[in-house]
Amino acid sequence: MTVKAILAQKGYDVLTLGPNEKLGEAVRILADHRVGALVVTNSEGKIVGIISERDIVRVTAKHGAAALDMPVRDTMTPKVKICNEHHTVNEIMEIMTAGRFRHLPVEKDGKLHGIISIGDVVKRRIEDVEREAEDIRAYIATA
Repeated sequence: MTVKAILAQKGYDVLTLGPNEKLGEAVRILADHRVGALVVTNSEGKIVGIISERDIVRVTAKHGAAALDMPVRDTMTPKVKICNEHHTVNEIMEIMTAGRFRHLPVEKDGKLHGIISIGDVVKRRIEDVEREAEDIRAYIATA
């Protein structure tokens, strides 16, 4: 199973914001849409960072409420691990586990194309295991 198949099922929509937006705007978008991360893109759609709930907690612990007026570029993770449509679910799990993060932007032709979350990966793995179990039951029933 590949990232392309996951995106085909879940869709390609990604919530983004620019690096000059205030952290308070990022918090509002995260809360309104009930997501854990936003991809930060420039005007050409290139990925320049990612801002997660963890990033927000860290900067708020350090700066308090004043952090909400800081620009996203000062609080985001600028070195973003990315994947492409050809990565497999197992490769994605390895990348997320090694990096200890839950969101992985998908890039195509140098631009943001989608996003994969740990929830997407777990859902796909559960579907695969259930399908394999059904295949085994069917095989046993016909043997």
